[in-house]
Amino acid sequence: MLETINGNLYDFPKYYDLVYGSDWKAEVDFLEACFAKHVRGKVKRLFEPACGTGRLMFRMAQAGYDVAGLDLNEKAVKFCNQRLEKHDLKPTAFVGDMCDFTLKRPVDAAFNTINSFRHLGSEAQALAHLQCVARSLRKDGIYVLGLHLTPTKGEPLETESWAARRGHLSVLSRLWVIERNRRRRQERVGMSFDVYTPTRQFRINDESSFRMYSAAQMAALLGEVGEFELLETYDFGYEIDEPIEIDGSTEDVVYILRRR
Repeated sequence: MLETINGNLYDFPKYYDLVYGSDWKAEVDFLEACFAKHVRGKVKRLFEPACGTGRLMFRMAQAGYDVAGLDLNEKAVKFCNQRLEKHDLKPTAFVGDMCDFTLKRPVDAAFNTINSFRHLGSEAQALAHLQCVARSLRKDGIYVLGLHLTPTKGEPLETESWAARRGHLSVLSRLWVIERNRRRRQERVGMSFDVYTPTRQFRINDESSFRMYSAAQMAALLGEVGEFELLETYDFGYEIDEPIEIDGSTEDVVYILRRR
């Protein structure tokens, strides 16, 4: 049996970043393809709400973009800024609320690709977030928003797992559904990291809550934000030339929203 720690996975940024940052290139390539296809004019300034450890911020900064981000978790923000500084990049992450923020200057694009949006537990919070992002974008700038929808046809996924390794450190991550309440639109999930080092093996257990969105519910929400127009939708295959049509069986979606 592994030693078990009950805690917040976001408080362990080294392990979180290893798991969720391992496939950064597919997302970065997709973002740059989105900029080329969907943004009118040059893209230089970027923003990531709920940036976490900055797994994408860091790569975009290395590619020459001016990028900033915010997150509620102080440990994740510290990890992000320390890595940026280590590579002689500006430490531009800050602690903040993705529902209530203001940027000093408009950005050309914003991105939030791995379901962080669903941590917002109410319609009011979701609307506030989208309106904050819209105000932060220049005209014709885009917001790349990725999330899991709850299908109304077929059975939704119940478990997911990922594994990543760097040197002598390996992490196995699991996510499983504890409860879905469609009336309250709340999905409770268990999450764990199994961490293996040369001297120690242990498990970190956590539980989180996500707001549920069907395709129709997400469409209705976006319809309330007049500042955005929906350009295209993609799945998590990130194929820029293969946009998808959303139906009742769709789960993984990336929305491309352009500031009017």
